[in-house]
Amino acid sequence: MRFAVSLISAIAAFTATTSVAADAQTTGLRRISPEQYRQIVTDVFGADIKIGGRFEPDRRDSGLLALGSAKISVTQTGLEQYDGMARNVAAQVIERRELIPCKPAATTAADDACATQFLGHVGKLLYRRPLTDSELKAQVGAANAGAKNLKNFYDGLELSLGAMLTSPQFLFRREVSEPDPVRPGQYRLDAMSLASKLSFLLWNSGPDAILMAAAESGELGTSKGYAKQVDRMIASPRLEEGARAFFSDMFAFDDFEKLAKDAKIYPLFSSEVNKDAAEETLRTVADLLVTRRGDYRDIFTTKKTYLTPILASVYGVPLPRTGLANGEPDAWVPYEFPKDDPRAGILMQISFVALHSHAGRSSPTIRGKALREIMLCQRVPDPPGNVNFTVVQDTTNPNFKTARERLNAHATEAMCTGCHKITDPMGLALENLDGGGGFRTHENGAPLDTSGVMDGVKFTNGAELGRVVHDSAAATRCIVNRVASYAIGQNAANSNATWLKTLEQDFIKDGHRIPDLLRHIALSEEFTRATLTQTAAADTAQGSSK
Repeated sequence: MRFAVSLISAIAAFTATTSVAADAQTTGLRRISPEQYRQIVTDVFGADIKIGGRFEPDRRDSGLLALGSAKISVTQTGLEQYDGMARNVAAQVIERRELIPCKPAATTAADDACATQFLGHVGKLLYRRPLTDSELKAQVGAANAGAKNLKNFYDGLELSLGAMLTSPQFLFRREVSEPDPVRPGQYRLDAMSLASKLSFLLWNSGPDAILMAAAESGELGTSKGYAKQVDRMIASPRLEEGARAFFSDMFAFDDFEKLAKDAKIYPLFSSEVNKDAAEETLRTVADLLVTRRGDYRDIFTTKKTYLTPILASVYGVPLPRTGLANGEPDAWVPYEFPKDDPRAGILMQISFVALHSHAGRSSPTIRGKALREIMLCQRVPDPPGNVNFTVVQDTTNPNFKTARERLNAHATEAMCTGCHKITDPMGLALENLDGGGGFRTHENGAPLDTSGVMDGVKFTNGAELGRVVHDSAAATRCIVNRVASYAIGQNAANSNATWLKTLEQDFIKDGHRIPDLLRHIALSEEFTRATLTQTAAADTAQGSSK
């Protein structure tokens, strides 16, 4: 309890304090995501450090968790969870003596010189900036006190590192602004804030040593130097990590944590399928859009994917037996559905059709709503609270054997007709995939009709629906809006419609390539400049008059 109170106070103080420079102000604060937490720990200490415990749930805003991170804090329970994870990580790190670049004069006593060397180095990486003299002095003091109390240098170091991992400087991404020397009266992000913002966008982690050095030397403050770092990071294989993080957020794959299926109805759907389904889509997207720098729209029509044996069993397709000596297939194998196979695109992958279905049946309405909201950025109203879903839910009714028949009967209610018109046609196109992702041509012995119309364009099945989405201008506008919003931490449509239009035009001209879109965003003034709040402006004026 004492820890929770102290960290709450620390967060409040952290939010309120200004930067070291009198004319700099905090203009943004976002809690790092669970995946960013894991990635930073991996980058700093190695991939073999295990992170136990559960993270607090994130909040989705305007379709993205990345936007909700600016509107959430940490609950008392969450603080205790962070404390437990920090202690666990710190213990593993200190146990690996090779991670500590020095040895104490005596293991049974404090050694401020060695503690300073270690804590100064890891603190810079964890806080995404060099520690101030007072911060480093406090951390070394904590290690000193712990060593004296426990009669062990390493135990003291462990306590200090654990405190760093629970500090708001680590748990929150703080953006600090400074006067822009090129545009008088405007503000830009300071070098360390810009380095951090860029790295989280492109790599989903804190800045590496090269980027931090560019920030410290002043190189990042020049147009040429900044562009050099942007191009270096986009050319890096680590761009895939950033792309995977974005699409996992956009596709709402955090919902897999609570996805469950009726084992009697879908016996092939297991916890392994649940885990692999999201990974299949992320591998498909990363390979097409990052590795091969393909057209974004092709994710809706591609027949290429990656499968594991368990996914192949759900799809009902053979997997090449290559790779392992015992004849079993590799964990992940590239796979391409044959031309005559009716499946194509990520809308017909398990990750979409299973995630947007009920536990024991499919749902054309939920699938159509997800397509509209996730892929096209179109808001679909929630149903009224007094709607009767009995007809839709009764899959045993002999008069309404298919989902289309049940929905037609249900949609006779006036309050339901409008919304169902914009969701059900697309969802019905995917009815060849049941709620667990398995393929079918009939439901309750009746043949499925998967034809429909989306925004005036006709289709006859799920693959053709994917082509309609591929060609939709709304899909292009949506991905530009989502990436731009993800980058700046707020809904871009509410802040700069002109910028979005320019990005969309460049995106189309560049062949709908995600790396090029990221480059345009990263180099834009909208990404690098900071908007000073009225409160911050008043603080600056007050500071300047002193």
